[in-house]
Amino acid sequence: MNGTLIMQSVVDAISLGSLYALFALGIALIFGILQLINFAHSELVMVGAFALVLMNDVPLWLRILSMICIVVVTAVVMERIAFRPVRGANPATLLITSFAVSYLLQNLAILILGPEPRSGSVSTFLDESFQVGDIVILHLDVVTVVVTIALLVGLALFLTRTAIGVQMRAAAEDFRTARLVGVRANRVIATAFAISGLLAAIAALLLTAQAGVVTNTIGVNVVLLAFVATILGGMGSLGGAVLGGFLLGVVSVTLQASLPLELRSYRDAFLFAAVFLVLVIRPDGLIVTRAQRGRV
Repeated sequence: MNGTLIMQSVVDAISLGSLYALFALGIALIFGILQLINFAHSELVMVGAFALVLMNDVPLWLRILSMICIVVVTAVVMERIAFRPVRGANPATLLITSFAVSYLLQNLAILILGPEPRSGSVSTFLDESFQVGDIVILHLDVVTVVVTIALLVGLALFLTRTAIGVQMRAAAEDFRTARLVGVRANRVIATAFAISGLLAAIAALLLTAQAGVVTNTIGVNVVLLAFVATILGGMGSLGGAVLGGFLLGVVSVTLQASLPLELRSYRDAFLFAAVFLVLVIRPDGLIVTRAQRGRV
């Protein structure tokens, strides 16, 4: 590859890795506290994406604000109705519940909005690009990276500088002990779901701007890749989830750019083979939290 193609691939990898990191962060946040792999996270993205395209005539700032509120409320209601009643059940029950909520919301979307894809543009500014030398950079790529960094910094400050953030960290380390010393479980878990909803809403905005088309399964494939990123980085580790997301983005773009044309349709097979090799060497992921070491 020549220098221009390499730099273009680096830009694409950082942008894609940022998107994967956002999805993985939402999944890892819930897993760290509840030990719940919430596959219904993809439906939070779906709700946000449909909200954006259905409010196409509303001013952009109001569309985004309304969409974020809708997704966050959906996440909190999801926790209250679906997950809180089975919170004390075994992990298999929680996993089946997340699948049930996922399929329920997907089919509700088909029932209410129909099976046809909905198209819509978020902003013409995001569709535009600029050049640095021979490298073409989309405004969307820049916004994706900047927003991801801002959310990571904001979440880090929230978890370290606020009382509820410290309680969430304590619950992630040892949920039972945290409850014994006065941490209010319902408040901590509801807050975690609300933050997860915020991350899903921002990811929905970026994904809708990228795809331009919304279906009831818009978030499924990306969330599955984010789940792989979470495992790769280390289950329960927020830093690991971010690292895993960026690594997946880098490897995916590198394979797309470097594989011979006849092998590019097998890119995902090579990608998951690479993930498999990493997990053979590091079965617990790249970053293992103290809570995970305690469960081994």
